[in-house]
Amino acid sequence: MFLSKLVLDPTHPQARRDLANAYEMHRTLSRVFADSIDSPPVRFLWRLEHGGDRSPEEGATVLLQSATAGCWQRLQEEPGYIRTLYPDKPVPVEQLLEADRCYVFRLVCNPTVTRAGKRYGLMREEEQLGWLVRQGQQHGFTSLHTRIGRSERVSYQQGRSGRRITLQVVQFDGLLRVDNPERVGSALIKGIGHAKALGLGMLSVAPAPIRR
Repeated sequence: MFLSKLVLDPTHPQARRDLANAYEMHRTLSRVFADSIDSPPVRFLWRLEHGGDRSPEEGATVLLQSATAGCWQRLQEEPGYIRTLYPDKPVPVEQLLEADRCYVFRLVCNPTVTRAGKRYGLMREEEQLGWLVRQGQQHGFTSLHTRIGRSERVSYQQGRSGRRITLQVVQFDGLLRVDNPERVGSALIKGIGHAKALGLGMLSVAPAPIRR
């Protein structure tokens, strides 16, 4: 797996457009992972970071996880779009993940439930936390301590069609225990939940400090 970090200039016209619309952001980032303009991109996940210590004037941070390295020259051809680029840091997932070890995690996602064939976003905190527990059972981890940092409905316009997509977006931060490293590794690559193209579903983990 590869980790990449972009800091975009929010005053740049294309960056401003992409930051305002996740559909447009995905279209731009797809260029990095496609063999040609006419071919679909290989699998990648991305997330626009919210909050933190970075002020708007310092730029907007986008994180990516991908199964392959990207062709970043395609974005650098747009002068001023990227302020800073940290590309393709290799992460050996099989070495990172250990059974029964605890990890700090972040997951920005679209918790949903399907009723009568229709998908609904989960809006109540207890429903969202219950969804995370079920995802952990499916993907090989147990959430130990979890805080909901964001929970909001967001709406995007899908390209030239003008169709609007409305989603419930939730940010989970906390501590998890890896029960099955292989399944957690698969979740890191494939993501969790729906709307991955819109910057959702990327699970980030880092080993938790060991208390002595």
